[in-house]
Amino acid sequence: MITADDVRAARRRTGGHVRRTPVLRADSHESGADIWFKAEFLQRCGVFKTRGAFNRQLRARENGLLDAATGIVAASGGNAGLANAYAASVLGVPATVFVPETAPRVKVDRLRAFGADVRQVGTEYSEAYAASQSHVAETGALFCHAYDQPDIAAGAGVIGLEIVDDVPDVDTIVVAVGGGGLFAGIAAAVHDHGVRVVAVEPELIPTLHDALDSGHPVDVSVSGVAADSLGARRIGDVGFQVAQATDPISVLVTDDDIVDTRRALWDEYRIPAEYGAAAALAALRSGAYVPAPSETVAVIVCGANTDPSTLR
Repeated sequence: MITADDVRAARRRTGGHVRRTPVLRADSHESGADIWFKAEFLQRCGVFKTRGAFNRQLRARENGLLDAATGIVAASGGNAGLANAYAASVLGVPATVFVPETAPRVKVDRLRAFGADVRQVGTEYSEAYAASQSHVAETGALFCHAYDQPDIAAGAGVIGLEIVDDVPDVDTIVVAVGGGGLFAGIAAAVHDHGVRVVAVEPELIPTLHDALDSGHPVDVSVSGVAADSLGARRIGDVGFQVAQATDPISVLVTDDDIVDTRRALWDEYRIPAEYGAAAALAALRSGAYVPAPSETVAVIVCGANTDPSTLR
């Protein structure tokens, strides 16, 4: 299982390659809680996954596992592919990215702009993943998982360390969950600080929620507005291990909650969140998680790779 030490090592390793994103105080919440946004949508590539991508590739290079000729391969609904393609371009190695045929055009176009060899396979992440594994077996390229590798999760967890630094009295961090890499990194980073983590998922993709109910990871169906970014079929082993050790609060939100929150983020704050990135705040707006009046809450807005024409 990843630890806070792994996250601190990731912060040292990636510091010269990623942005330290700001925290922004939100408007007052009806509960009276003090709400902050962690503006991770301002990260390079517009998504938190850039942190894990650099941590994975830089550590592999340190250990002699990143070959300049074969490069890296990733499978992604879009964002992990973007992050790993960008990191590979900065480090000067080739990237091959497998995405579902349903991946948003805006993400596919950006992948190609970063110089990635983009291969569209199947209709969901699991099919793109299977194709990527065949490519790894054929070429020996370094595989960069979308969420279920310790280095990927530890890189994302640096966000938690930044929140603790910038909002020292934080009680709770609210985070959207797909495959669980971001959740795992955050929970590992802040557990020793006594900060609780609220793990938010769409009702239509309850990977962590169903795993906690079952006592082990289980497959779920994948659908809904956030499927392109939170559409893992099951929680990753890294995420589940951290959940067992840290006991997060698991809540579900509806697609309507997510759509309404995404619209509010744009209308009220001019934050261009993608649907998956709106899920965390949707837990507060819908009442799925109700903070105490004295609670200080940081909500991670984790990505902005969306079609601007759909914001209104």
